[in-house]
Amino acid sequence: MVHHGRGLRRLLKDDELFAAIESDWRTAELSPPRRAMVDYAAKLTHTPGAMTLADVDELRAAGFTDRDILDIAEVIGYYAYVNRIADGLGVQTESWVPGV
Repeated sequence: MVHHGRGLRRLLKDDELFAAIESDWRTAELSPPRRAMVDYAAKLTHTPGAMTLADVDELRAAGFTDRDILDIAEVIGYYAYVNRIADGLGVQTESWVPGV
C-alpha cells in the first residue's frame, strides 16, 4: 500500500484529500466521479461476482466514457492480479520501501 499511496498522492496533488482517503476513503470528500470510481473499484475488488451492468451505468452517469470504464476495470483487475501473484509466491516488500 505504501508504494500505491505515493502514486496516489502524486496524482491527487492534494495532501489533505490524500490523508482523508488514507484514513477512511468512505468518508473522504470525493467529487461525484471519483466517488463513483472508488465505489466501483471497491465492489469489483471485494465482490467481483456481484458486478452488474448497473455498476457500469453508474460510471457512465458520473461522466465516464466506455473507454474510461474499460481503463478503470483493467487497472483494478491488473492490481488484483499482481497482488495475488505476489501474495501467492510469498513476495515480501523490499526493505527500502518506507513504512514497512
